[in-house]
Amino acid sequence: MSDGMQNTEAAEQSAGTNHSAADRLKALEAESDIAADYLEELLDIADLDGDIDMDIDGDRAAVSIVGAELNNLVGENGKVLEALQELTRLAVYRETGERSRLMLDVSNYRANRKAELEEVGRKAVEEAKASGTPVRLDPMTPFERKVVHDVVAAAGLTSESEGEEPRRRVVVQP
Repeated sequence: MSDGMQNTEAAEQSAGTNHSAADRLKALEAESDIAADYLEELLDIADLDGDIDMDIDGDRAAVSIVGAELNNLVGENGKVLEALQELTRLAVYRETGERSRLMLDVSNYRANRKAELEEVGRKAVEEAKASGTPVRLDPMTPFERKVVHDVVAAAGLTSESEGEEPRRRVVVQP
């Protein structure tokens, strides 16, 4: 099955009907276009070279900037990337009047970080099972916590987030 068909099916499941699924898919594509235009302008202003890829990932628009010399758009621990994502979501909101759940990635930082976090989640699951005690992880961003929660759930355990931003963390229950 092609990615496009999977994306359409995911949109249909989240929207409930074929007609509203098509509308939702069009809305997500519009979000991607608006975000891409905004980011193109930003790259031009900053005199940075990068290619912008757009996709639909499940029920959200996904935009990636790829190219050399883009580390400044990621920043330490992805902090600049998080801020850039929020600015891009605001640009989409300004155009559509709808809150966006768009995900932005730069130079595959999020994709690589997701793989690292999946391993952190697997190790925490193993530790919780072996010790029989809760395992508290280091503070994480909402994106990072979601990745770990998904890994824990897939392993059949439960997890919860505790604390306040920016010190919010995942606790894996045995």
